[in-house]
Amino acid sequence: MENLIKDNVGQPAYLENLYRSNPVAFSDAFRRVYPEIQTELTAQIWHERLRNTPNEITWGTSKDWIFVAISALIVAFLMQMPDLFSISHDFYFPRNMAFIAMPGIAAFFAFKQDLSLKSILPPLGILLFSVVFINLLPVGPISDTQLLSCIHLPILIWLLVGYIYSGAQLSLTEKRINFLRFHGDLLVMSAVILLAGGLFTALTINLFGLIGINIEDFYFRYLVLSLLPSVPLIASVLVIQNPTLVSKISPVIARIFTPLVAVMLVIFLGAFIYAGKDPYNDRAFLLVFNGILIAVMALLLFSVSESIKEGATKIHRISLVALAILAIVDNGIALSAIVFRLLELGITPNRLAVLGSNVLVLWNLIWVTRALFGMFSGQNKLTDVESNMTRFLPYYALWAAIVSFVFPLVFSFH
Repeated sequence: MENLIKDNVGQPAYLENLYRSNPVAFSDAFRRVYPEIQTELTAQIWHERLRNTPNEITWGTSKDWIFVAISALIVAFLMQMPDLFSISHDFYFPRNMAFIAMPGIAAFFAFKQDLSLKSILPPLGILLFSVVFINLLPVGPISDTQLLSCIHLPILIWLLVGYIYSGAQLSLTEKRINFLRFHGDLLVMSAVILLAGGLFTALTINLFGLIGINIEDFYFRYLVLSLLPSVPLIASVLVIQNPTLVSKISPVIARIFTPLVAVMLVIFLGAFIYAGKDPYNDRAFLLVFNGILIAVMALLLFSVSESIKEGATKIHRISLVALAILAIVDNGIALSAIVFRLLELGITPNRLAVLGSNVLVLWNLIWVTRALFGMFSGQNKLTDVESNMTRFLPYYALWAAIVSFVFPLVFSFH
């Protein structure tokens, strides 16, 4: 986009068509290249136009919503497929939920960026292989390795979506952090849509109830079940077309919850010691402990990306460092408990999968914390933190692939 703007700065009609094809991408690209072309009269006019553009909602083109409608119909069909073809719900949904919602979002990104078939062939091949592999696993009571595949495949598919979102350039740090930052706005927009949908649902069911017609079973079985997975796609379209619509909310959430979670973790670790809980022999407590670690890691990642976007105060930076250190302590306890259980009780698919995940997260946290300390000493910038935060995405994808595809074979599908 930047090169197209620079090469055609003297052609107003071309620039107008380029702007209308994707207003958000054009505006972002124009602001980046404006210092190079600011001597051009056309560039000066566009600069004033974009600077004074009113903050109105952009709904996108009719092609965008036709694409969304077709995707939503496909998703609805996939959600109803078990009932249409008498497929067991217990077999179908755990194995295929990752392939119902996320590929539509990836397809929309590819559609908006007009990506070539060559650039999307690698993720498309992995997606098709994943669908075939997970559905060819032995039928029967779900085994540990099958459950691990069902859990880790969504992570792999999510990273494939990131590859498409980045325009097949996920190796670039800027593209990675933009993808992570996009999820902050996406979560906020999805929550708003779900809230509005919940209010509409309550109103509809109660109105029909007033006239003695019970539509609750039909409504949830056919409408809610069919449309719910399309909410992230609708939210993605709105966020891409209106990047400033919720961009001010995400940093507020990050700045409020980062120090609160840091304080909560300090209290929790103190209470953990006081209560004498034993993660080494209490499997359920260890699972909860790892769940807390994943949530803290997600919040840290979200907070760092939002801080880069909006700038960070000293208090917020201290909160980030404290949160990172506490996450390392949490991870260290969980990791030692996992190693203890491996040595005492032997190797199982679950223990090995959790061990690998915790080692990766710990490694990632150490690099991020090191960069955060370097930021305070003046050796690093906040952008160096984002580089350390996102450089591990390929390793997460690799580990998710190993657990999803290799574990079932190594452990004989048990």
